[in-house]
Amino acid sequence: MLSSSNILLEARNLRKHFPITKGFIRRQIAGWIRAVDGLSFSINKGETFGLVGESGCGKTTTAKLILLLEHPTSGSILFGGEHISALTETRLKEYSRSVQAVFQDPYGSLDPRMKVGDIVGEPLVVTQALPRKVLIERVKEVLLEVGLEPESINRFPHQFSGGQRQRIAVARALASEPEVIILDEPVSALDVSIRAQLMNLLKALQERLGLTYMLIAHDLAVVKHMSNCIGVMYVGNLVEYGGADEIYQHPCHPYTVGLFSAALPADPDAPNAEIILGGEVPSPINPPPGCRFHPRCSHAKEICSETEPVLRKVAANHFVACHFDLGG
Repeated sequence: MLSSSNILLEARNLRKHFPITKGFIRRQIAGWIRAVDGLSFSINKGETFGLVGESGCGKTTTAKLILLLEHPTSGSILFGGEHISALTETRLKEYSRSVQAVFQDPYGSLDPRMKVGDIVGEPLVVTQALPRKVLIERVKEVLLEVGLEPESINRFPHQFSGGQRQRIAVARALASEPEVIILDEPVSALDVSIRAQLMNLLKALQERLGLTYMLIAHDLAVVKHMSNCIGVMYVGNLVEYGGADEIYQHPCHPYTVGLFSAALPADPDAPNAEIILGGEVPSPINPPPGCRFHPRCSHAKEICSETEPVLRKVAANHFVACHFDLGG
């Protein structure tokens, strides 16, 4: 893994397995869904870690673990060098205030019955006992930071466009002055013309406020634009990990190469050796033995179905979990 004295958030061998039960009277565990299965990464303060992969690879479960919406089966999460599982109740409240989220759906993530002022101020009501006047001033302040008028506090979500609603979601995340914001597909539900505006807003806020982001996205152009470091996730674990520029210039894992090939090129006229990712993401209930990507990999050999590869260093800031040196 990448090493730095500036690490703010870290996952070590993180696992989340959900039980599959059968029977109505006597419930029995019939198996496990291995949603996250030995994940390790670190995020430096003030930087963005982009987590990419197809649907069903465990990205959102990872976010839920960091947000304490799920509890890990094993492994650990460290914040500022402290294991969050060992935090006192008071420190856990501080952690919850320090780690906020912006979700994918700007329509479903905002309560339509609440006014914007109450939506944005909700994290402060939950975590801090502020006087009403102070609360309102803070809400107006963060609305201005995301480019919305302070008078928006008296309006309802349905009175705003999708892009404006996502700005409201960003304002809500900013209200408690967090250190980390989890961005779970923050622009995928927006029109293409609006996406760049929101990404530029997020980058400007990061620079001005010193925020640290974990960005979950399918769109590789979004990840490239936003991220300092990238993790490519497949069926619960990382297959490639490292600096964003290094991975984009020299992708090594066949899965990473396939994802990049399937993405729209920056230059439509440039030659592109398309690599098709055949098949589907395997079920996390019964993942393939060995390398989990081997049933879809054109480079697979016998060892790939027998032995699971581990992340190995291929460059100063670049790790790949593959049995072969496929270059970049």
